[in-house]
Amino acid sequence: MTENNQAIRDKIKKLKSEAGSHSPSIFTYKQKIPELQIKVDACFLSNPYATELFLKYFKEEILDTNKIRDLLEFYPSQNNIIAELLADFLNINSENIFIGNGAIEVIQAVIHNFTKTKIAICIPTFSSYYEFVKPGTDICYYTLQKSENYELNIDNYLTFVENEKPDTVVLINPNNPNGAYINRENVGALLSKLKHVNTVILDESFIHFAYEDDSYKMVSMAQLINDYPNLVVLKSMSKDFGIAGIRAGYGIMSKERVATLLANGYLWNSNGFSEYFFRLYTRADFAYHYNEVRVKYIMETMDFIEKLKSIKNIKIYPSKANFILVELLGDINSDVFVADMLINYGIYLRTCSDKIGLEGEYIRLASRNKSENDYIISCFETTFNK
Repeated sequence: MTENNQAIRDKIKKLKSEAGSHSPSIFTYKQKIPELQIKVDACFLSNPYATELFLKYFKEEILDTNKIRDLLEFYPSQNNIIAELLADFLNINSENIFIGNGAIEVIQAVIHNFTKTKIAICIPTFSSYYEFVKPGTDICYYTLQKSENYELNIDNYLTFVENEKPDTVVLINPNNPNGAYINRENVGALLSKLKHVNTVILDESFIHFAYEDDSYKMVSMAQLINDYPNLVVLKSMSKDFGIAGIRAGYGIMSKERVATLLANGYLWNSNGFSEYFFRLYTRADFAYHYNEVRVKYIMETMDFIEKLKSIKNIKIYPSKANFILVELLGDINSDVFVADMLINYGIYLRTCSDKIGLEGEYIRLASRNKSENDYIISCFETTFNK
């Protein structure tokens, strides 16, 4: 490690500290450490093929026709109008749909409005669920076990909920950061046993990457809101469609809850670009082509995971998301490893040192396109298979 590299490592550490429990963006790195040459962003989670598909439509329909002025000059539609766009496509009543400025806004809105006394959160998980809890609200943590690959033990979890008596529970499926998936049958069983809980948040932000058979058909539990009025299904669009910069997400919940949120300041919380995306998302031609690139990406991710399993000195945890939880074995510090991979190979990874509930040193590795995945494999082999 040269003095120059040590100085860059210190800058990386400082930026991560300033970002808190999230990761600095690529734009932040380019601004603050311009000497870094980032080749692969394997930290942020998105399907690059879906991004390319969106850009193709955006260029042909917005840029080439000069309609971008409309997206900039005019107000977007109100929340309930965009919900109406999604209703038929999702086969959900529009009054059950709440549009968010990214899923993060939906998470905050739901927790701030409907969590009253105590929330139960499985760890490790997405940190915003415990960071957004209002002062005075208790948090009880259910710790996923390393010996069970950080997968949910349903019987133990139900006993935990019964003992703790929270008014809100959070389930992320597949979970972040490990990608563990609960199948439809088990989710249904969980919901039937959690009827007494006032609010059950089911975050399906990565559900498009999950599958239960060789058809890779998309799965979701959103339709069950008619059977479980306490259910709130959340969906980010940035992960599967690769459009994090647009800020698009939605929640599906009871009509009464949607009405409550709309009465509390969420009238124009979308922008023109996200409205264009939602209109595109509901079109049959786009849906067809999107499903093609979704399946292609899933298959390439499966191949990526298999290749990672052959590399020495790391452990790969089972995942049905577009990322993999990787345990660094031996005397390897995750923060140092992430910095060195960025400096030496231009690969941006996500350290999990700030994730509560993990035992050991971990990184989260996002799947990219095939050539980028191959480059990651090559660099990992050089690093670990010495």
